This record gives sequence, C-alpha cells and structure tokens, in this order.
Amino acid sequence: MSDGYVLQEDGGSIDVTAGALAQIVQRAVESVEGARVRRPRRGLDLRLEDGRARVELELAAPYGIVLPDLARDVQERVADALTTMVDLDVEAIDVSIEELEGA
Repeated sequence: MSDGYVLQEDGGSIDVTAGALAQIVQRAVESVEGARVRRPRRGLDLRLEDGRARVELELAAPYGIVLPDLARDVQERVADALTTMVDLDVEAIDVSIEELEGA
C-alpha cells in the first residue's frame, strides 16, 4: 500500500492518505452487486508511482455469477472512483477472484 497521494496546487497541497484511498477502492468494489474485497487489509494493494495508480484486488463473489463480467465492472468502478474523486491516472487494476460464496 502506498503512503498516500499529494496533489500540488497553486494555493497549497492536498494530501489523500493511504487509508482514504483504500476506502475509495473498497467502496467502489462494493458498489458492484455481489463483489467484495475478500480481506480488506490484505486483499487490497494500491501502489502509486509518478501520479499513476496500480491496484491489486482479491475478491469474493457469489457462486453462479459471470466472473469476467463482475471483474470488468469492478475495474471500471474503481478506475472511475480514483479518477473522479482523487484525479489519479489509473495504470492497471488487477482482479483475482479468490473465493466463491454460497457454493
């Protein structure tokens, strides 16, 4: 996990902590029906380099859902949230389905 993200503006700086970034990602994941971060402290890794984000997620999903569709929806929601809320460029969002629930 990164230390956070600092936006430099003419009037000063804006610091978005690693915890806040993780919450943005987790809530974006949970906005996709049936998706959840498997272990929030270990199943979510966000790295920042040169203002670009790379996210790795371990997810749990309900049995019977089309997993590639779920993963793509998660990627889109997370990218949109980070771009809209924090003005981050997203390099990649890697999704691993680690657990099926209700199987």
